[in-house]
Amino acid sequence: MKHCQKIGAIDILHSVQLANYHEIADAIVADIHAGRLRPGDKLPPQREFASSRGIAPSTAQRVYAELSRRGVVSGEVGRGTFVRLAAGPVKPALAEPTSLRIDLDLNFPTVPEQEALLSGSLAELMRRQDEWRAAFGPPAAHGTSSLRSAAAAFFSRGGRPLRARHLLFAGNGKQAIAAALAATVRPGEVLGVEALTYPFIKTIVQKLGIRLLPLPLDHEGIVPEALIEAHHEVGLSALYLQPTLHNPLGASMSVIRIGQIAEILAKEGIVAIEDRIYAFLDAGATPLYSPLCDDVILIESLSKRLAPGLTLGVIVTPEGLREDIARALHSGAWVASSLAQTVCARWMADGTAMKIVDAKRVDAAARQKLARQWLGRFDLVGNRKAYHCWLPLPGSWRADAFVAVAARHNIAVTPGSAFAVTPGHVPNAVRLALSAPPMELLSDALEKLASILDGGSDALSTD
Repeated sequence: MKHCQKIGAIDILHSVQLANYHEIADAIVADIHAGRLRPGDKLPPQREFASSRGIAPSTAQRVYAELSRRGVVSGEVGRGTFVRLAAGPVKPALAEPTSLRIDLDLNFPTVPEQEALLSGSLAELMRRQDEWRAAFGPPAAHGTSSLRSAAAAFFSRGGRPLRARHLLFAGNGKQAIAAALAATVRPGEVLGVEALTYPFIKTIVQKLGIRLLPLPLDHEGIVPEALIEAHHEVGLSALYLQPTLHNPLGASMSVIRIGQIAEILAKEGIVAIEDRIYAFLDAGATPLYSPLCDDVILIESLSKRLAPGLTLGVIVTPEGLREDIARALHSGAWVASSLAQTVCARWMADGTAMKIVDAKRVDAAARQKLARQWLGRFDLVGNRKAYHCWLPLPGSWRADAFVAVAARHNIAVTPGSAFAVTPGHVPNAVRLALSAPPMELLSDALEKLASILDGGSDALSTD
């Protein structure tokens, strides 16, 4: 009986601690609101925190987990737990346009001539009633013959020729990727990805029940030997990769590396999903995809080339997967609207899209030059043709703290954790998206980031 009473007392104490951990978390949030804890401040280790509060270590663990859930702290394995920017829910990195004045978080490339070119072509289309009428019919994943022909010609420029019958059309690049994954990888199976990858991949695989396996990278991308080893160990159902202007690193595979990866895919029977959404900025880049290859699904998009508001995702499919991917597009409601298909076909066919692409290649190079002017001395990483670059941080800085200080200056940047597949292996770096701000504002922002880095972590205590 005494034993039962003792267990009951422990259970009561446990329940009290469970109730109290919310109150303790509330008190820490209040300290952040009041400025007693500032972005970048380090919280004590959990055992030390438990001792100072007179609570069990398990309760301290729940407090830290609750603070992390609310988005007010973030932990780095081996380094500790740090206060983030603000108390309250924090939007996931790369989720939507930021409210901060200078957005270096998302890439929405625009050029001055873009609006006039797009609207002029659209006005001409509206005068052609036979073409314009098609914009209001039911959409189909295979598109119209005119769309397939225009897209095949447009996306073949500077690369291997595409076959019009192999093309399918999604609403945007994300939907194209989602459909390709849904058609090729079943729930519970393993998708190989670069150790640093496009953040959307991490989101969509959770919804589809797919497991991710990060693959080591070198200066060109995925290491061929690591791909072979991973497949032999776990059996990859597919591989998602960005061989040209990798996001976030900007790396591009050489022709030799492309050949090595293609040989592995063919020999091992691995299907690859090749994301070339940024590849338009490098006209001479060699794609992994080949019309004669049954191992590669090619993903293209017009959102970066043209505008995010009216865009098109393009899937170039191997013969044997075309109908499976078409079904995935329809079942996921990912098929491009007839309006988007009609308008984008016009923009590709009449030269409008290519004029904007040419202008954006010049624009991206100018922005990279500006980034190197201000941040080149900090070992900036990235391709000089890309709209983004990777900034490794000095040892005195942590990525979350740097993001917080940049935000105090109304500059939004993306921490390396947004791209890392494995939470315990996060590079201490940030990605800078260069396309959104006007050039003068971009220059001001880059100069300010350089100033923050020059000031070291002492900048945490300044306003």
